Amino acid sequence: MTHTTTDQPARGASGAVVPVLAFAGIVVAVMQTLLVPVIKDLPQLLGTEPSNATWVLTSTLLSGAVATPIMGRLGDLYGKRRMLILSLAVMVVGALVSALTSDLLTMIVGRTLQGFAMGAIPLGIGLMRDMLPREKLGSAMALMSSSIGVGGGLALPAAALVAQHTDWHALFYGAAGLGVVSIALTLLVVPESPMRAKGSFDVVGALGLSTGLVLLLLPITKGSDWGWSSGTTLGLFAASVSVLLLWGLFELRHSAPLVDLRTTARREVLLTNLASIMVGVSFYVVSLVLPQLLQLPKATGYGLGQSMVSAGLLVAPLGLTMMFTAPVYARLSAKYGPKTTLILGMLIIAIGYGSGLGLMSAAWQSLVIAVVLGAGIGLAYSSLPALIVGAVPASETGAANGLNTLMRSIGTSVSSAVIGMVLANTANHVGGVAVPTMHGFRVSFLIATAAVAVGVLLAVFLPKRSLPVQHTRLRASSEEEAAPDHAGEALRGFHGRVLDAQGVPVARAKVTLIDRRGRQAGATLSAQDGTYALAVPAEGVYVLAAKAAGHGPLASSATHAGDDLAIALDLALPAETVSA
Repeated sequence: MTHTTTDQPARGASGAVVPVLAFAGIVVAVMQTLLVPVIKDLPQLLGTEPSNATWVLTSTLLSGAVATPIMGRLGDLYGKRRMLILSLAVMVVGALVSALTSDLLTMIVGRTLQGFAMGAIPLGIGLMRDMLPREKLGSAMALMSSSIGVGGGLALPAAALVAQHTDWHALFYGAAGLGVVSIALTLLVVPESPMRAKGSFDVVGALGLSTGLVLLLLPITKGSDWGWSSGTTLGLFAASVSVLLLWGLFELRHSAPLVDLRTTARREVLLTNLASIMVGVSFYVVSLVLPQLLQLPKATGYGLGQSMVSAGLLVAPLGLTMMFTAPVYARLSAKYGPKTTLILGMLIIAIGYGSGLGLMSAAWQSLVIAVVLGAGIGLAYSSLPALIVGAVPASETGAANGLNTLMRSIGTSVSSAVIGMVLANTANHVGGVAVPTMHGFRVSFLIATAAVAVGVLLAVFLPKRSLPVQHTRLRASSEEEAAPDHAGEALRGFHGRVLDAQGVPVARAKVTLIDRRGRQAGATLSAQDGTYALAVPAEGVYVLAAKAAGHGPLASSATHAGDDLAIALDLALPAETVSA
């Protein structure tokens, strides 16, 4: 059982929390595509070889992959809002470092710091779970999850416009400004979550996972430059397998692991993470193919001859459609469940790529492809956090969503490497310049289609929702329905007393039962003698949240085995913290 408290007075979450957290996610995602418009010019801008210039992109990817599970766990332990602000602050520092230099090594340092902010995505999802009522949680998490694609899609035309009309360093000044605005809004609007995991930070586990991920992602991202059969590439792959295996053994034996591998091995978590890799692969393909197709000269016979800015604007609907998909997802998921919406999203992605094989001859066709793929990716991305949140205890939300975000990053890394290799091997060489071919573009679309087909197959085996929300039998669903008179009637569930810090019973304290999907499964008020009772609709892990005037809030997790016994659980409210 894990008792959790807050280190400051609880504040009610305002209606601005969701857009502020989503804005933070969009700002973080901008870092991933910020330099796409100037990729081909980076060697000249930094005075280095093309193979060295790619480290400017690779460093951000690697640091983002390492940061997501680590920051998620730190958020669970020490406060998600606190770690969110830290992530954004590191990103701002990195953007300013990059803005002030044209030196390759210094630029790589700045870009590494910018990638650190990727941990903001799982932290935002965790904050939403801890603060929002169940009726708002679905669409809020959908928007936060989709912010990765939204930010990436919107950044392309904006970055292209800036790069085309001013010094490219202005991109980093703009990114730093967005980060400062996001930090200010978070400080003003977002309260700290009272939910805390018990234990300490697993330093050895963090170092082991970081080392294993770097050893894995380096050959994936640089394999085409080094050669896939080279000793360096194969050696790094072998080293990553060895390190990750040793890390896994250590985590299984650790009392407070960075990643709970037993939870991760559950069918719903494992299959969701594997499907996330496939969605990540499919998402990045369109970002690599469409901008190149649009900007190739018409003289090639298939290029669409668009400017950098026009190409960005034609791809931007990918992100916009993902943003507007969030409320649609909420309705579909409420009725059919996140498993169904995940499958539906991936089927739409497959339709988008399949139809795209014959829709590459005009700019407006690229716009259609972007809209269809945006809808599919939006539904798929929106479903992933709901599936994860529904399968892990509340105290592990940050770490679990961090791992899921990492899986998506691995998918985009694999996509970048594979599609880059395909386009390079199918290119025509004209005057020493490699020109991508239509054949390469179509093979890339087929790879994306195959990836989502595998994702659909994985999602089919996800467990069904055990009990529809509207059929859940509750002891009480609101404070008005709750009555202290029922305090001793729990037949199957939890009962006990609500006490203050000195052990004195607290009357009329509100006790809320939250299931593992983050939904309210019951609520009641404690009686005059402090007693309460709540029935559970099914076996599983639950969180009992208690609050009363003049006392600090408390959240306690407990597992009910599903038999007809009532489990005794007293809830001790901490003393109210008063700000100086």
